[in-house]
Amino acid sequence: MRVLHIARYRSAAAERKLELLAAEPDLKLFLVRPAVWEDEYGRVRLRPQVPGCQVLTVPMVGRPVDPHRALYRTLTFGIPAAKPDVIHAEEEPDSLAALQVALARNIFAPRARLVLHTWQNVNRPKRPHVWAVLRLAFGQAQAVLCATDEALRVLRELGYRGPAAVILPTGVDTRLFRPVSRPLPAASFTVGYAGRLAPEKGVDTLLEALSRLPAGVRLRVVGDGPARPQLQELAGRLGIASRVEWGPPLPADRMVEAFAGFDVLVLPSRTTRVWKEQFGRVLVEAMACKVPVVGSDSGAIPEVIGDAGLVFPEGDAEALAACLRRLIESPGLRRELAERGYARAAALYSQERVAAQTAAFYRRLLGL
Repeated sequence: MRVLHIARYRSAAAERKLELLAAEPDLKLFLVRPAVWEDEYGRVRLRPQVPGCQVLTVPMVGRPVDPHRALYRTLTFGIPAAKPDVIHAEEEPDSLAALQVALARNIFAPRARLVLHTWQNVNRPKRPHVWAVLRLAFGQAQAVLCATDEALRVLRELGYRGPAAVILPTGVDTRLFRPVSRPLPAASFTVGYAGRLAPEKGVDTLLEALSRLPAGVRLRVVGDGPARPQLQELAGRLGIASRVEWGPPLPADRMVEAFAGFDVLVLPSRTTRVWKEQFGRVLVEAMACKVPVVGSDSGAIPEVIGDAGLVFPEGDAEALAACLRRLIESPGLRRELAERGYARAAALYSQERVAAQTAAFYRRLLGL
């Protein structure tokens, strides 16, 4: 089977799934992707080759981080040379790129199966032109893969009736994210947060919770974003500024070092009218490193954590503080959750698991 895969990954760790797919004995993999990733944290030139794949790098019109309006600067996507049986475009069905890929498929490989992907777990209001794009994409797609159960529910609400399955676009690379030696136990207890600093991420709830905990509990923030000044001001008003360390975003290969300094990782996301947490990749990365996790009940967080961590009602600082007190007071609970998280990350979210699920889906789609 010949598969043309179209995706925008920021790092080599995310591309591990592609290496594993390319190693499948009955699968020939072609990859189309941008040469450069650019977001608010900077510009990253992607590696030119992925082991086992034939790679075509394509410039983009618009920013690669924009999932809906960016386009690929190509007409063919390399389809004539690849002669694919499956075209797997990790593009949202309501995106211009999905329509672009569908048009290229219809011209150059009309018999190829088109697979799209969606993260969307909120059925947001849509303008007429977005509905038009969505209906056209649904009419062209032979299948849609969904990141979570909630995304599958929303897909069905939107009217898609074709084949669909819950399969992540990319998992956690357990070669990179793995347990590492930690510093000797310190007098303080370190709570970690890693991610964007924006209102919907709920870091203000985490600061409020920290203010309710003993002075020996500290917070280490890894990330940046538009809410940083307001959050730093809030920490000052709460009298905890000296207990909070603000660090910059780190690349994937340095996040393992950050996790080694956390006693627990917290993801306190807060739902808005048009967004809720779609997955929470930092959770599975921490779990793979045997770091206990605590998350709010926003979006997919409870689904991701399962029984391998603690969950609190979003926006409830006292409930979050209670979860952290339990972990502070019980090293045994921390060890138990760390082990459960490690097993869950390997069993459900590893790149090996995602690649196997994806290959099996291709075979079912083709009737092999």
